[in-house]
Parts: sequence; structure tokens; C-alpha cells
Amino acid sequence: MQHVTIPQDRIGVLIGEGGETMREIESAAEVRLDIDSETGSVAVETVGDPVIGLKGPDVVKAIGRGFAPDQALELLADDLVMLDVIDVEAAARNDRDLRRIKGRLIGEDGRTRELMEDLSGANVRIYGSTLSVIGEPEQVDAVREATQMLIDGAPHGSVYAFLERRHNEMADPGIEYHQFTG
Repeated sequence: MQHVTIPQDRIGVLIGEGGETMREIESAAEVRLDIDSETGSVAVETVGDPVIGLKGPDVVKAIGRGFAPDQALELLADDLVMLDVIDVEAAARNDRDLRRIKGRLIGEDGRTRELMEDLSGANVRIYGSTLSVIGEPEQVDAVREATQMLIDGAPHGSVYAFLERRHNEMADPGIEYHQFTG
């Protein structure tokens, strides 16, 4: 049995209307969820295939990090699909710096986050002080690198160019792309 703690405001999303989402997760991930709505603690117990059950806590964690239940359930669709949670607060010096970094990651009208999704093929959510990604390893890696570039202060244009290059590499792995400076 594993325990996952999620924010209070995400418990309703995890349970769903009339417990529908919770039952769907329990069925798909072959787990039993015991939710303490007071503390946000969720006990995840495997009741079926242990390999499928290993992803149950990640599904719960993904919902807690802002993903819709159907996006979180994508973790069960393929063995390669994974959840990665990046702690943005660890890179910030103070609250003001955290707000600045989150602003850079989200972009004007959410454009940067949206481009990360479109060009990497992964699902990206910024919730609280974290940036979370659901995707295959190379997609998650592209978002992680782009996130680090933005945290380090790289211009958005350079990050978009990096993401476009990675998008092209993932679309056609047989072709090598080189960036020429000058």
C-alpha cells in the first residue's frame, strides 16, 4: 500500500460526481483508493495485477497536480508513459522569484505552456509550485530541458526554437538536426 497526499481542492476531482472518477481509477488501475478528505491523504492498495497497480499512485498524484482524470489515466495506456513533477519552488530564491518563474513557464495567455505541450506531445500542467508532465520519456525530457532553460533565464524564442528542434527529431528520428550559430 502506498500513500499519496493531494491538495484539498483536488479531492473533489479525484472522487468525481457520485464517486464516478474514483471507481473508474480503481477499475482501470486495479487498485482500491481510501481517501481521507480532511487531510488529502490517499491510500492506494493494489488489488489486481501488481504491474498495473504500480501506476495507481501516479494517477492519483497526477490528478493532485492539476491534470484532468482522463489525462491522468493516460499513464495506464502504455508502459512508457510516465509522470514527472518538477519542483519550481526549489529554483526560486523567494516568493517574488517564484511568481516570476511561474510567469515565464506559463507565458502570456498560457502560450509558453501550450507550446510546450504542442511541440513535445506531452501534457503539461503548472499547479502550485510545480510543473508536471505526462508523456513518453523523450517528450518528458524535452519539457524538462525547456523548463530548465526558462528557469535559467533563456529568452523564450530560444526555448521555442529548442522545442521545435526536439519536435522535429521526435517526428523523424532517422534525421539528425544541427544548429548552426552565426
